[in-house]
Amino acid sequence: MKFEHIYPATGRPNGTVDLAGAAEIDEAVAAAARAQREWASLTVDRRRDLLIDLADVVHDHLDELAKLNVADYGVPISFAGTAMLLERFLRHFAGYADKPHGVTTPVNGSFDINLVEREPYGVVGVITPWNGSLVVTGSCVAPALAAGNAVVLKPSELAPFAALRFGELCLEAGLPEGLVTVVPADAEGGDALARHPGIGKIAFTGGGGTARKVLQSAATNLTPVVTELGGKSANLIFADADLDLAATLSAHQGPLMQSGQSCACASRILVHDAVYDQFLEKFLGVIGAANIGDPMDPATTFGPVISQAAADRILAAVDSAVAGGAGELLLGGKRIGGEGYYVEPTVFADVDNSSELAQLETFGPVVSVMRFREEDEAVRIANDTPYGLNAFVQTTDLNRAHRVARRLESGSVWINQFSDISPQGPYGGYKQSGTGRTGGVEGLHEFQQVKNIRIAVR
Repeated sequence: MKFEHIYPATGRPNGTVDLAGAAEIDEAVAAAARAQREWASLTVDRRRDLLIDLADVVHDHLDELAKLNVADYGVPISFAGTAMLLERFLRHFAGYADKPHGVTTPVNGSFDINLVEREPYGVVGVITPWNGSLVVTGSCVAPALAAGNAVVLKPSELAPFAALRFGELCLEAGLPEGLVTVVPADAEGGDALARHPGIGKIAFTGGGGTARKVLQSAATNLTPVVTELGGKSANLIFADADLDLAATLSAHQGPLMQSGQSCACASRILVHDAVYDQFLEKFLGVIGAANIGDPMDPATTFGPVISQAAADRILAAVDSAVAGGAGELLLGGKRIGGEGYYVEPTVFADVDNSSELAQLETFGPVVSVMRFREEDEAVRIANDTPYGLNAFVQTTDLNRAHRVARRLESGSVWINQFSDISPQGPYGGYKQSGTGRTGGVEGLHEFQQVKNIRIAVR
């Protein structure tokens, strides 16, 4: 099936892409299974070197991949350098290919040899979202390959171009044909991949509603699934925080970065009452200075949302919040210009945390600012959500930073900084923000299954 991709910055066609259905998914899994056997037959040092070669090839094409990211979903080129994270994940996990993956342990009442080994699943299905597709590709494909698997990579039909180019770069780097098979697809192709009997594990990044469908499809063959889902992250601004830094971090981690279209978006900003007005003034000033425009212009810091449907949904949420008295609309809430899918950065103040505005993931440039007076109150409000992917704390008190971080129900807590995802750190959610982790040795283990071998010693 042909899919006409629309460039979000203009609303005009960007090209057509062939989408995979069940038949193409079946061919991709078969090719991946053949390639995995070839991959497993290579020595670990050879697999390591090939992954390093792939990282080198990706490095040589970073500018191209960044521009394809812009074409995919209209992210400003100033932020599209996230292609570098793909390279970093590849280099990091290449180093795991020749490291110990198992242990030996003694056993009770015996001198037997007890081996605990970690082995690949075989073929792993990776389903990436349209936002940050290369980051997710790095965080899932790199450890899957290092663990000895082959990968069928299904990018969203809304962002296929960078992923398709990555598939070509895998071949240019010398990886076996089929080891990384890229199959752009819509919901039909995703369902076929999740329920395919030749898939050993699924890694899914996206929304909770789609995750439920993936889990149902995967249940056909009891295929395990690792998920990284949505968020409604809290950003706690304490009275002792550096307010200039806090305002900058809050603006970019909130409505500006990817136009708020990020699972890591800090959309609930909790500010101590003593500095509430001062913070708001600085915060609105940073947002007001944002450069809105052509995503290909390096000076642009705020781009469009992904589609007309997304713009309509976001603006409907704003209208509903205004009508329902969820908070005071201080800034934004309207479309920008006549071309493309631009929605103004939008700020609500004194928001009720029980409102839909504060509880439901808007996935757009809309943030809620709330007051708190005591640390306990801030933690209670921050945790009062079904999500738990990220949390942010702005404070110069080291004791408070440690104390609060341990009380927040979140897979990651960032102190005085952005959500700086790295291959060394495990990333994933609590509660409805997902299960499992990508990154770190925990991310490697997601793509390995454990085998126990016991050898009798008489």
